[in-house]
Amino acid sequence: MKHLLVAILFLSVSLFAELTNRPIDKALLDSGVQIVDIRTPGEWVETGLVKGSIPIMFFDERGQYDVAVFLDKLRKEVDTTKEFALICRTGSRTVPVSDFLSKKFNYKVINITGGIMNGMRNGIPLEPYRQK
Repeated sequence: MKHLLVAILFLSVSLFAELTNRPIDKALLDSGVQIVDIRTPGEWVETGLVKGSIPIMFFDERGQYDVAVFLDKLRKEVDTTKEFALICRTGSRTVPVSDFLSKKFNYKVINITGGIMNGMRNGIPLEPYRQK
């Protein structure tokens, strides 16, 4: 019986979780969806940010992270009741983060595949990073 309840709970959470994988393009930018850049400040300085994106670091330079700090900043700067997107350098860091946010909190998350490097190759407009 216990296993059945756990299975039902898992399935119900999975049904409400919504995760989309897609590359960044003009249509995504034009949709007005908020884009959260989870890279490090050094990376933001190096390449700049997708115009209008919100920089909130998830993994630091050593690969360490603090979920509570990230979630606090995310909830302060992003309307998590609406769909939002995550971007990193190549798309590898956003895979586990977007999956976690989608499944754990039922957020509607777009995982931007190929990251900012793909966006740069495709002419996505960038702006310099300016620390707040």
